[in-house]
Amino acid sequence: MKMTKRQRIIIVIFILIFGFLTFFSYCWSHQSVSVLQKRQQSRMSPVIMIPGSSATVNRFDTLVTRINQMDHRNHSLLKVKVYNSGKINYSGQIRQNDNEPFIVVGFENNHDGYSNIKKQAKMFNTAFNQLKDQYNFNNFKGIGHSNGGLIYTYFLEHYFNERQIKIKRLMTIGTPYNFAEPSNRRTQMLTDFIKYRKNLPSNLTMYSVAGSENYVEDGLVPLSSVLAGKYIYQGIVKHYTQVTVTGKLAQHSALPQNREVLDLIRRYVLNHNNRRQQNN
Repeated sequence: MKMTKRQRIIIVIFILIFGFLTFFSYCWSHQSVSVLQKRQQSRMSPVIMIPGSSATVNRFDTLVTRINQMDHRNHSLLKVKVYNSGKINYSGQIRQNDNEPFIVVGFENNHDGYSNIKKQAKMFNTAFNQLKDQYNFNNFKGIGHSNGGLIYTYFLEHYFNERQIKIKRLMTIGTPYNFAEPSNRRTQMLTDFIKYRKNLPSNLTMYSVAGSENYVEDGLVPLSSVLAGKYIYQGIVKHYTQVTVTGKLAQHSALPQNREVLDLIRRYVLNHNNRRQQNN
């Protein structure tokens, strides 16, 4: 049976479309395999930090400077600011061959309150996705000061579902898991954190650090609010440890500069001090 001109044109178009889709599929598959391989071979393990309410991306400058002075490793410092419009601004840079840089993610909306914690967690997720695509790391560590720990908790429960990327350790510092409420009156935030705790990574090692000026509070956050973190993490993650620091610089805003806190970060968060730890 002789084909008409219209039928021949349709067949040619079909072959061209099929060829294009096959080529596109091959390119996409090849690129995906290449990215996956690059991620698996990556040696970078950044420390991603989130500051608390009203704080900026400069919040951890002193912390990074002092740790670099203490361990003489000269960790890079990259600052990432997420604007309400969705724009993300980068300042600083990660030095070539630096396998353990510090990355600080801050927000234009840095206000207090549970509704803002949710918004900030979503903004952090946007920044995290950009960072993982740009630097192709397969694991990272987290530090959150004050409400930064709340943002991390909401992020891990509602956004973090990576199969190729592992969060190895998380340290929250002076984080008010129950805001300023007494332990016998749970906030909606704490109730929700407990409700969704099963979404937390089961292989996570978590450290909750509290400051105490008078064994009741750190000058802002009640000690009982920080200790409420156990209701969220304990029994779900691989390891949960609670540490309380007292004395000089145990006040809430001073905790990131506290010498004992810096020692805890060097000992339990940074990779080179964890080689003998079973969780490394």
